[in-house]
Amino acid sequence: MFGKRSRRALAAVAASVLCLGTPLVAIAQDSTDAAVAAAETAAEVATQVAPVAGVDNTTTVIVWLIAFLASICALVQAYLFYKTMQDSDPGTDRMQEIAGYVREGANAYLTQQYKIVGIFFVIIVALLAYAAFGLNVQSRWVPFAFLTGGFFSGLAGWFGMKTATLASNRTAAGAQKSLNAGLQVAFRSGAVMGLTVVGLGLLDITLWFAVLYWILPMVNPDYTMKLVDITVTMLCFGMGASSQALFARVGGGIFTKAADVGADLVGKVEQGIPEDDPRNPATIADNVGDNVGDVAGMGADLYESYCGSILATAALGVAAYSTSILVPDGMDGVQAQLQAMLLPMAIAAIGIFLSIAGIYVVRTKDDATQKNLLAALGRGINLSTVLVAIAAILLGAWLMPKTPGTTFNLGGLVIPGVAFSVITGLLAGWLIGKWTEYATSDEFSPTKKLADQALTGPATIIIGGIADGMMSVWLPVVVICIGTLTSFGFANGWNYADVNFFALGLYGVGIAAVGMLSTLGITLATDAYGPIADNAGGNAEMSGLDPIVRQRTDALDSLGNTTAATGKGFAIGSAALTALALMAAYIEEVRIGFERWGDEVVEVVDADFIKASDGFVVSRYTDVEGTEHAATWLVAPATVADNDELTTAWDAKSFKEGPIAVDDMIAYDKNADGSIVLDEKGRPAGAAFISTGDKLTFLPAAHLQDFSNYYNFSVMNPKVLVGMFLGMMATLVFCAMTMKAVGRAAQGMVEEVRRQFKEKPGIMEGTELPDYAAPVAISTKAAQREMILPSLLGLALPVLTGLLLGVGGVMGLLVGTLTGGFCVAIFMANAGGSWDNAKKYIEAGAHGGKGTDAHKAAVVGDTVGDPFKDTSGPSLNILIKLMSMVSVVVAGLIVRYSLVALGIF
Repeated sequence: MFGKRSRRALAAVAASVLCLGTPLVAIAQDSTDAAVAAAETAAEVATQVAPVAGVDNTTTVIVWLIAFLASICALVQAYLFYKTMQDSDPGTDRMQEIAGYVREGANAYLTQQYKIVGIFFVIIVALLAYAAFGLNVQSRWVPFAFLTGGFFSGLAGWFGMKTATLASNRTAAGAQKSLNAGLQVAFRSGAVMGLTVVGLGLLDITLWFAVLYWILPMVNPDYTMKLVDITVTMLCFGMGASSQALFARVGGGIFTKAADVGADLVGKVEQGIPEDDPRNPATIADNVGDNVGDVAGMGADLYESYCGSILATAALGVAAYSTSILVPDGMDGVQAQLQAMLLPMAIAAIGIFLSIAGIYVVRTKDDATQKNLLAALGRGINLSTVLVAIAAILLGAWLMPKTPGTTFNLGGLVIPGVAFSVITGLLAGWLIGKWTEYATSDEFSPTKKLADQALTGPATIIIGGIADGMMSVWLPVVVICIGTLTSFGFANGWNYADVNFFALGLYGVGIAAVGMLSTLGITLATDAYGPIADNAGGNAEMSGLDPIVRQRTDALDSLGNTTAATGKGFAIGSAALTALALMAAYIEEVRIGFERWGDEVVEVVDADFIKASDGFVVSRYTDVEGTEHAATWLVAPATVADNDELTTAWDAKSFKEGPIAVDDMIAYDKNADGSIVLDEKGRPAGAAFISTGDKLTFLPAAHLQDFSNYYNFSVMNPKVLVGMFLGMMATLVFCAMTMKAVGRAAQGMVEEVRRQFKEKPGIMEGTELPDYAAPVAISTKAAQREMILPSLLGLALPVLTGLLLGVGGVMGLLVGTLTGGFCVAIFMANAGGSWDNAKKYIEAGAHGGKGTDAHKAAVVGDTVGDPFKDTSGPSLNILIKLMSMVSVVVAGLIVRYSLVALGIF
């Protein structure tokens, strides 16, 4: 694949990283001074630990290099496709002129959007910096991680938009030659978007890992970060990506649909002129919107989905192997954590190489139907999917710790069940994509029957589209439910009831999301190519090209509507699995929040046991070297409530004025000689109430179920139930906000287009040019103004809910947003896609074709569906993950300063 010089350079890089990495093993390990001391004084440890092999940093370096090189390869391949597109025939001067108008409008919009988003980012970074440096409730790297996540997300969208605006006239020029030539230009230009997203995403992840795991300890040997801290810190840059994605998706969606509605209602329905007719003043704004909404917005959206799934799964892998119970005999616990953390990165890296291979097999014949075009794209996606499934088995066998009871023996090859979790995710994504094709493509009966309903007017096609969208929800929900249960079961050996295996099962769910998104390089290409084909059709219409060119671009565009709906289904499906993994990662951040709180408590109160809140106790212990440490403990509410005397005594120790000593109530577990019982890491192994002997829960070893008991994650808990209602409410209010925003923006657009037709009668006669700039300005201003409130809803609601209702309320909020948002998003995306393709089915000749009453009714249905499928629906998957990400980032704040933690509520 590489020349000899390249091979030598690669070997040099590998050798350099190996040399840098090898001496840093001890620094980067998840260990403490107490752990070292315990190893030296093994006689004092209650349970002797069998000798284990040392951490193999070579494996870490190899996987990191594979991931880093895959990201570079994706970016290089994206650049090669970009250059190929640039070198293709740009068409006539008129075609280039029209594409130039669209490009200028898109650049102007994104520049303005990034200015407004930049202001919000400065404010959010300042708040995060205060939380990190002032309140000490989160890692001090979080503000910087937030910035890089937002920057790379915006960069991915910008690269995709720049490519798309250059590709539209070249796609039209290719379609002059043949359908396949047009497909190649559009699809490989869309592949620039797909490969840029995965390349920048994996690059961001690998660079952050290198900084936190290798470079920082090298610069400051006294500075150490446990692996759980590294993964949770890296996860926080997902909040930056999610925030940028929501602004991009909502703003771009409002822009494009306001222009689209204005262009369709006045141009096609009232004036009876074709779509993309150069006499329509809104047609340039419509084409600009396709790029800033469907390309830049989707790119930013799936960038954060891709990164979020990898990082959440990595955090769960570290959490699952944080105790020795699941670690295989003879394997170091840190090594197990490392390899579980690196596996999702390795799968994503191999997915990049295999996506590129799939892109190269996409081609079709000139007389292809939409079914043939779908089959052409399907060949590429199916090839990549099958190869990733095989790779997942091999990577799982290499990297995943062989926890007893969770492996399968295939012909002598021991394969962890996690490999089958990856395949489950791939299969779930494929099934959702196929179902979306069936529900939205005019090759199948649902959309054909919907088109039939246009014969009786707009009302019946709107009713039918809403019903079809609602009905289409059932199979994706069933697929996600089955996928969640099976990926959970494969990963933890079907031990649903064993609390020790629960975190490993959640890791399986997370890695199923990684599997679903591992072929994003090609699946996003099939999505991003749609707006390029749509713009190519507009370019052909406005340039007056031969009708066969518009016929070919319409075939590509109709396919693009289906693939775009498939991409949205993919994004929403991955959002569901990723959100569940993020909810589990949220608990890990809650754990870290308690530990940070405990470190501060022992500095201000001189006691062995300190009550910091009703259920949080901090203890102080000294290792054999004389170094003091804080140990953190949870007191389950039932532990105190079961004994009236203990309840009275415990309540008397009020923490309202600050943490208070409780040395007279709690004691460490002791050996027969009076020494403290230690665990394998040299920490106190247990503590209990003196009066009753009831145990406290040692926070570092607490299971998810321990947190569930502590916070009462039950629907019978009113705080959790209220949170669920708020999550469902947020879903509907968010959709209402974005739909109303499109309606208000479209109203201004319709008035402007009508004004121009009225005041400039020469437009219809072809003797006077319309003012294209005014509609672009209207959409730009409306989008910038209207995107703020919906975005603030996603950012502020998790914080406010947490401060009022505590961690239990936040969990309820995330559950409500996930379940409600998933169903509503599928409904809206599929209903909108079906309306759009029903219109195109009629325009292709069904029921009398263009200009008939059926066509006008279908245009009205499509107009209703536009904000469904391109604004509100696809934005919901970002809302789901943004709320989860914000919850993770502010977990430390909620743990310490919520009304629940303060004992007020």
